[in-house]
Amino acid sequence: MTRTGDKLIAEMKVRVQLFAQLRDLAGTPRFEVDLAEGSTVGQLLEKVYALKPALRAHDKAILIGTGVEFVDRNHKLKSGEEIAIMPPVQGG
Repeated sequence: MTRTGDKLIAEMKVRVQLFAQLRDLAGTPRFEVDLAEGSTVGQLLEKVYALKPALRAHDKAILIGTGVEFVDRNHKLKSGEEIAIMPPVQGG
């Protein structure tokens, strides 16, 4: 729980996993982020970019997944959820 003014806000941990050049830019393949309960992927990304500023330049092109599904920035996160952030897949 975090206190904001007179309010107590429940927090949750979300695991972030990075792939390909995003992992290299961040200097780590995975890390945890503390967020307020009910936060969205968009809010998670803002926190990720605050922690790992080099990732922001790739914001328009990233894919975001949870479990085996891709999700959008309005997806409501659940405590303990693992979010995968990856560059677009290109084949050859």
